[in-house]
Amino acid sequence: MRIAIKVKPRSKTEDVTKEMDGDVYVVRVKEPPVEGRANRAVLKLLAKHFGVPENRLRIVSGLTSKNKIVEVMPIEGSGR
Repeated sequence: MRIAIKVKPRSKTEDVTKEMDGDVYVVRVKEPPVEGRANRAVLKLLAKHFGVPENRLRIVSGLTSKNKIVEVMPIEGSGR
């Protein structure tokens, strides 16, 4: 499954919400967008949100952008 996300780095809180008018998730992280720190925080938060290990997520596009496409790979044998 691929999801579109919009990252809000340097936020006061960390959370994942879904925009009301679309299929875009808004991911707020405390980390700054420096040396991949925000990307790592995004993947960690999304893994927790979707209940999958971090190694089942990868950024498909938008590595240096606030708008990203993330692929959530299902856990084998779970049917997710």
